[in-house]
Amino acid sequence: MERRRFLASAGAVTAGAVAAAAPGSPGAAAPGIRRVQTGLDVLVRSRFAELSGQRVGVISNPTGVDSAYRHLVDLMHASGAVRIAAAFGPEHGFRGSAQAGGSEGTGIDARTGITVYDAYGASQAKWESMYAEAGVDTVVFDIQDVGARFYTYIWTMYTSMAAAARTGKRYVVLDRPNPIGGTARGPMMTPAYTSGVGLKEIVQQHGMTVGELARFFNAEFLPAEAGRSVDLHVVACRHWKRTALAADTDLPWVMPSPNMPTPDTALVYPGTGLFEGVASITEGRGTCRPFELIGGLADDFDYHWCDRLNARELPGVEFREAYFTPTSAGQKPALLNKLCAGVEVKVVDRAAYDPIRTAVAMLVEARKYPAFAWRQDSWDAARPYWVDKLSGSPRLRTMIDAGADVDDVVGAWADELAAFERRRRPYLLY
Repeated sequence: MERRRFLASAGAVTAGAVAAAAPGSPGAAAPGIRRVQTGLDVLVRSRFAELSGQRVGVISNPTGVDSAYRHLVDLMHASGAVRIAAAFGPEHGFRGSAQAGGSEGTGIDARTGITVYDAYGASQAKWESMYAEAGVDTVVFDIQDVGARFYTYIWTMYTSMAAAARTGKRYVVLDRPNPIGGTARGPMMTPAYTSGVGLKEIVQQHGMTVGELARFFNAEFLPAEAGRSVDLHVVACRHWKRTALAADTDLPWVMPSPNMPTPDTALVYPGTGLFEGVASITEGRGTCRPFELIGGLADDFDYHWCDRLNARELPGVEFREAYFTPTSAGQKPALLNKLCAGVEVKVVDRAAYDPIRTAVAMLVEARKYPAFAWRQDSWDAARPYWVDKLSGSPRLRTMIDAGADVDDVVGAWADELAAFERRRRPYLLY
């Protein structure tokens, strides 16, 4: 325990040093912090040479910024070097004003006067229609992903890539580091359980940048999906290594979505995001620590959950007994504005921490409470359990229901994870 507390203190000092530095300023990087250039930084330094002479459609959100927080579209617009045909807003919108499951609608961007299309949940046919209406030659994607299969931006990229392949458009990805590193973890998506939170067969924590994923999608899925690959160009990052987490770089953090406030949130999300599939437990939406605060109604859950989890001595993590009142409940209105009891997930050693294994342990222990209930959606009678869509199959749910312990559950996907690691290898850039 003493070693873990020391590592936690060291991490806090490092985080403070990063916060104190002025992003992008000379000499701003703290000792041990890697200066990284994103694909956008590289593109700007080239004076947008990759986009010369083309009508460009930009898929982005508030994360598409440089080290001084200047947005890609604003930079293009101000430069006069790029002909911007349109912008396209994913979930939460182009300027980020919408909550989970929402978008901003189609309209005119107040800052630039550019038409912004509502692209959240758009089908390939809808993408093709938007491209034609806007007169796009080249599509540019620049969004910060957080490294989990059920975070929807990578599927916005996939579907827009397929539409670009079908219509003969160029597709340019401005790459950004994966904030939780390059390690792959977790179960594989199965074809029967694909949905908007997992369209294709990748593992739960894919450990790839969006540029690497684009290369993977382009070779492995698009020929069958769209009849051919897309004309893909990835503007790679510079000076990023696969072992680096967000806290190891000098890049600014912009919330990719309203409930992803910090890099710490991203670190736990591939695991605790599974609690979106539990009806009786909130994943902490509407608190200052979403996905780190996990709990159910105080009448139903108690401090024993925390005690049992700490007794397991899971690598890299400790748990704090926590009580909180969520002011947003997503698909769980029974928990809204109600006192909840549970745990706060405290990562004390980032290198040792496995978010998915940790979440499995949390689910195993939570399942012991009589009030525990998986979330079921009446609109999908054939696949009613939301956790099955998040985890990729019914296996995780049925094993936990049957009393399987953590090692058995995690061990069940070892072979498919190893196969995915081999399959992705040719597409890695870093």
